[in-house]
Order: sequence, then structure tokens, then C-alpha cells
Amino acid sequence: MSSSKLAIWLMGAAFCLASGLSGSVFASGLSNATCLSCHDGKNGKIEVAGADDAKRALYTVEPGAFSKSVHSGMDCVNCHLEINDSTANHKKTVGEKRPDCVTCHQKLQNDAPKEKVASERRWMRRVGANIESYKTSFHARPNPNDPTKANASCNDCHNVHAFNVPKPGTAARTEWHLKIADLCGKCHEDQLETWSTSVHGQQVKEKHNPKAANCADCHTSHNIAKPSSAAAKLKITANCGTCHEKNYESYKATYHGQVNTLGYANTAKCFDCHGSHDILPVSNPDSKMNIANRLDTCKECHNAKKGIPPATAGFASFSPHGTADDFTNYPQIWIAGKIMLQLLVGTFGFFWLHTLLWFYREYKERKQRQSQPHVKMEGLSPVPAKFQGKHFERFTRTWRIAHLTFALSLMTLTLTGIPLFYPQSPWAQPLMTLLQGPHVAGLIHRTAAVVFAGVFLWHLVYMIVRIGRNWKTFEVFGPNSMVPGLHDLKDIIAMFKWFFGKAPRPVFDRWTYWEKFDYWAPFWGVTIIGVSGILMWFPHVAASFLPGWVFNVAAIFHSEEAFLAVVFLFTVHFFNNHFRPDKFPLDTVMFTGTFTLDELQHEHPLQYQRLLESGELEKHLVDAPTPAMVKGSTVLGFTLIVVGLTLLTLVGIGFFTSL
Repeated sequence: MSSSKLAIWLMGAAFCLASGLSGSVFASGLSNATCLSCHDGKNGKIEVAGADDAKRALYTVEPGAFSKSVHSGMDCVNCHLEINDSTANHKKTVGEKRPDCVTCHQKLQNDAPKEKVASERRWMRRVGANIESYKTSFHARPNPNDPTKANASCNDCHNVHAFNVPKPGTAARTEWHLKIADLCGKCHEDQLETWSTSVHGQQVKEKHNPKAANCADCHTSHNIAKPSSAAAKLKITANCGTCHEKNYESYKATYHGQVNTLGYANTAKCFDCHGSHDILPVSNPDSKMNIANRLDTCKECHNAKKGIPPATAGFASFSPHGTADDFTNYPQIWIAGKIMLQLLVGTFGFFWLHTLLWFYREYKERKQRQSQPHVKMEGLSPVPAKFQGKHFERFTRTWRIAHLTFALSLMTLTLTGIPLFYPQSPWAQPLMTLLQGPHVAGLIHRTAAVVFAGVFLWHLVYMIVRIGRNWKTFEVFGPNSMVPGLHDLKDIIAMFKWFFGKAPRPVFDRWTYWEKFDYWAPFWGVTIIGVSGILMWFPHVAASFLPGWVFNVAAIFHSEEAFLAVVFLFTVHFFNNHFRPDKFPLDTVMFTGTFTLDELQHEHPLQYQRLLESGELEKHLVDAPTPAMVKGSTVLGFTLIVVGLTLLTLVGIGFFTSL
């Protein structure tokens, strides 16, 4: 007897002893030979009363198969505890149930001595884990036709009288694996017939390929869930990825896959597009993903009956597995990826270097100035006595409201968008649950997008009207213009000289070059994000006249540009306006709308001097904000900074966990 079979026999004996039954068992003389004299099938079929007065045939035990099984070292009565005599229609022991693999194996696992060898403990743990999985499976639920039985018991799949799983890596194990589908097909006949003609079934049946997917590879072996349940759909989709790794990774990068990764099963999964048991190669005319059938496949989900606008022509050429690293097959996606990569590297490379150097130089000079909040630039006229105590109005109420609305809508867009961008991040699923799922999150996201675009378009129209009214006096490169000019390039060079201590700090007029960048960045950002977002918002319209690869490109532009905007705003923009030594910890000018004349002299000395000399300075002076206004602005400012930094942290975690 092998050591494993001996261990099982000993554990079976231990189970009997623990149950206090061994005496009655052996006293009855119920040896295996006695049992097999009736149950070996040689004396015909044995039937007993079943449900609804119907006859139920008992299992036949083939002695040769049983002698090779993993249970061969045990006596029949080790499991059939309810049997206590050898007569026909056995008298049953009161209180004992029919054999129960689950109860028996759990007791063996729980009662196993700690001194058992490691291999036996591992075996027990594996069996225990399989049992726990089975107990929560669809197979373990009561059968609707006979609630006293499970949908499928251990014996239905394993045949406990001949159960013997060959060792991994052996030829016998391969042969056993190839027959799993036939085993499942004893109950699931229609599914077996369909699967047998699929690409998976042909590989197993005709080519004997053990790597091809069978029932257990997709549905698992013990923790089988009802196929229509969300949990089963998600699990089956993930199981597809165990073989089709590259395709699964590219699928997860799409909206369908992102929602799936977040734990929601309401978007297309592998089997929705390729079929479940009837999967065929794309080249096969009968394949659901054959180019001739692809649009009809898309329409199975994208149709009016499901409350979704119907799929149109461009859907058929969408690349659900397109990647940005394959120019040969996906040139448009590759180009889009390279464009965004260069934009990200260029923008962050310049401005993060700019930020670090600026911090170093300003911190060094601030230490020399000690506690002075600001230093007047040399050569500036002093503030006239009559203006003492006054504040300079830099932003009107309208601009402050627009800025706040813009900021809140952008933060909302970030909050509702990043779970899809980083669905595998540890915070993604809890955040999406907090947002009440992808559908609600999508509604919030699109509402915020409308607000965001509305502020932008309002500003655009306002500026066109304002410039149009004053076009005769408007100076394109004048001090009040946001249009970048040659002097901005000179200011950048002068700023870098100051960073390295080669020149004094440059002086600026109303708008600095970094403020102009902050101003113009939304123009391309909103355009890229907005257009790509509209394409994905109304795919049925876009796909009626555009090819499907446009959606792949739109997804890249939308997500990467959003990433650029979020990270830039919450690092560079926050530093320029709040975190650099001269501003830290908060600059409230965008909330109060005003700052002191000392600050005007320090930050925008050329503007101060120009307005003072022209006599226009007084027109921009207002009373200092009230203490309540200052307090409220401070609270609001810190709140927005905390929210922004929190979102930045989530993005950072998502970025590094996705590498």
C-alpha cells in the first residue's frame, strides 16, 4: 500500500474511532468483500426507493477500479456509517446520514495531528480548500427537482469508488485532463456538443492539446458559480486571460475591460464578443468576430432594446485589442501613443526642472531676507501715502467665480475618471462603490464635463467680444495681452540665469510667462479632452462616418491629456501659486481677488510702475478684504489644495501600481 493510501486509511480509521463506531462496524463483519458481493454489479442493478416513489439505482462499485483509487485503503463502512448489517434493505443506524464527502474531509482536516508529515498536511489543506470552494458553488446548492440532493455532489464528478487524480506532469495526468469536458458533459450535454465543435474543443478532441481550454479552465473546478451571475462572468473573463495574456491586457485597457476590472459585469466581456462554448477563429465565416459578423455582434449589446444607441458601421473596425506598441497592426494607435508620450515628457521635463530650480533659488534668497514677506524691487517708486492700506484688485468677482467653477469641475472630472484610468489600483473599487458604480459615475463625469466646457466656452466668447470692441486699441503683444511674445522667451532665459545665480531676478508686467502657459494650456487641453470625450460619449454618431480606430486614438488622447492636466495642475501650478517660498503655504489672491501693493511691487513691478506713472493705479485700488473674507478664502483655498493633493496621491498610487 502506498504511503498516501495508508494515510487515508489511517485517517478513515481515526474518523471512525472519533465517531465511536468502529466497534459496531467490525462486529458486524462488514468487510469490503462482503459489500462487493452485492454491489459489484454482477448480480444486476440494485434499486431503492427514491423521490416521488420513483426507483433510484445505486452506484455500482467496480472492484478493479476501486483497488486503484485513492480510497482503496479504506473500508466501505468508513464512509457508509449508516449501514450496520449485511442484509438486503440494510437497517440504518439512527442519526447517521448517507455518506458526505464534505463533512468527512473537513473532519479529517480539522482532526489531523500536527505531527503529520508536511506532504500530508499540504494534501489536507488542498482538499480542505477545494471543499470550502465547493460549499459556496452552484453545484452545492439544492437540486430544484430533489432538494435533498445537491445539483452535483463530489461523487458525480469524481466517482469516489474509482477516484484517482494522477500526479502533475505525468502522461496519465494529461490524459485525465483531456477527459474533463466529457465528465462535465454527462450533465451538460448541449454545452459539450457545442464546445466540441469550437476552436477549444477541436484542439482537445482532435489534436489532444492539454493546453486548450476545457470546462474547468473557464468555470474552475470546485468554485463553479451560476454562469449568469456577475461573479461568474468576471471570473470566466479573468480565466480567459490565463491563456490569452496579451489579449487580456489589451482588453483591460478599453472601457469594457476597465469596468470589468472594477468588478462590474455590465460591459462586454470576452465571451460576449467571441462566444462562450462556440468560440471559433476570427477567420472562420461563422465566428462572431469575423469581419462580416462583427457589427451584428456589437449590436447584441449596443441596441435600442437595452437603452443604448445602436452600433453603427465604424464599430466593426474598432480594435478592442489594439496596443500602442505595435505599429504594424495598429499604426494610428502607435502614432497617438508616441505623440502623447513626447508631450508628457517634454512638458514635465521642462516644468519640473523649472520648479526645482525656482524652489532652490527662492528658498536661498528668502533665508537671506529672513522674515520679510516681500522685498521691493530696486528703482520702483514708493507707494504714495494716500494709497497706503489699499489693495490692488487683480481678479474681479466674475473671474474668481469662473476659476472656482473651473477648478471644482476639473476635480470632479478627476475623481470620477481616475477609477477607470487605474482600475487595478487598491483604491479604485472602493472609490467606484462610493460613486455608486460606473453608470452614476459616468453621469457625474459628463455633467462636470459640460460645466467645465461651459466655463471655457463662456470665457472664449467673452474674450472675442471684448477684443472685438477694443480691436483698434488692442495690442497683441502688449502688457495686458496673454499672447506669448519674444519678451517671454527673454524672461525665461533671464529666469534661468537667476536660478543659477548669474543674473538678478527678472521683473514682470501684468502677466508672467508661466501664467500665460497656465492660460493657454486649457485651450489645447480642453480641445483634446473635449473632442475625444464627445467621440466616446456619442460613439454611434461618430462611428457612422468615422473608422473604429478613431475610438482607440480618442481613448489615448483623452486619458493621457487628462493625466497631463491633473499632474501639472497639482504639482507645477500649485507650486507656482502656493508652494514656492514666497507664497507658501497659500496665496489667496484668486479667492479674495486682491493683494497688497507690496505684493504687486514684488510680483509685477513693471505693471505697478506703468500704472503709477500713467495715473491708472488708483482705478484698480480697493479696500482690503474683510477678516471674514480672508478667513473664508483661506479655508476654501486650503480645502481645494487638500483635495487636489489627495487626487494627486491617488493618481500617483495608480500610476506606480500599473507599471
